[in-house]
Amino acid sequence: MPKRPRPLQDLRAFRRREDRRLILVIMLFLVIVGGVAIGIVYGWSNAAAGALCLVGGAAVLGLIWLILLLVERWAGRE
Repeated sequence: MPKRPRPLQDLRAFRRREDRRLILVIMLFLVIVGGVAIGIVYGWSNAAAGALCLVGGAAVLGLIWLILLLVERWAGRE
């Protein structure tokens, strides 16, 4: 029995959704794995201060992503 052709997908929506997921995974990985690594190497009391710095770094990463998203929309490549 022949397979029916799959309907066309909205590749731009797929890319936007995957970009959002990827940036979220990177930010969570940075904060969680970085915080655990700091806790193991320098002690858990220092991990709290390190986690604050890592959250700041994740926020900067998110801000850069947001700026690029806004520039893309402004340029009309939505």
